[in-house]
Amino acid sequence: MTDDLTLYTNPRSRGRIARWMLEESGASYDTVVLDYGTTMVAPAYRAINPMMKVPAIVHRGQVVTETAAICAYLADAFPDAGLAPLPAERADYYRWLFFAAGPLEAAITNRAMGVTPTVEQQRMAGYGDFDRAVAVIGDAVARHSYIAGDRFTAADVYLGSQLMWFTQFGLLPKTEPVMAYIGRLSERPAHARATALDDERVEEGAV
Repeated sequence: MTDDLTLYTNPRSRGRIARWMLEESGASYDTVVLDYGTTMVAPAYRAINPMMKVPAIVHRGQVVTETAAICAYLADAFPDAGLAPLPAERADYYRWLFFAAGPLEAAITNRAMGVTPTVEQQRMAGYGDFDRAVAVIGDAVARHSYIAGDRFTAADVYLGSQLMWFTQFGLLPKTEPVMAYIGRLSERPAHARATALDDERVEEGAV
């Protein structure tokens, strides 16, 4: 018996973030693993996400794409998990959730692709420049145990996953505050369950 909830994913994608969030939420869900060159670009999936990207979820007939949106949606849809922000946490929760999804990812993606904005272009780029964005997030994770305070929330699933990925592949400096933050998140049982599920899919040959 599921919560009428389906995750569309690939274990070599940001779908890992959505799975971790689902495991944290306590929701029961079905999984559809898509291949990049076939099922992910097929008409059946295009009807769910015209961008032909994963992850996506369908919950009781409603489609949610964009990984940060999925995290926020699931926090609200399954309130008993306690992953949505309390009133005092909302400012930092939304601020850093959207910072991670916007300026931080853009800064790191551009750096990985060899794009360095000029001083003039920095005014157009939401992140300004790479070093600034990295310094800002380093300061943010050093302030509290978790990004919105002393309590784990959905924002930590998203931001933490991004930082884990970026540091693993050498796209973000492994500073002490960032690595300490990652260490706290890596100890969560739901993270271990989600990682094991996706690693199993990789071993089975899902691409």
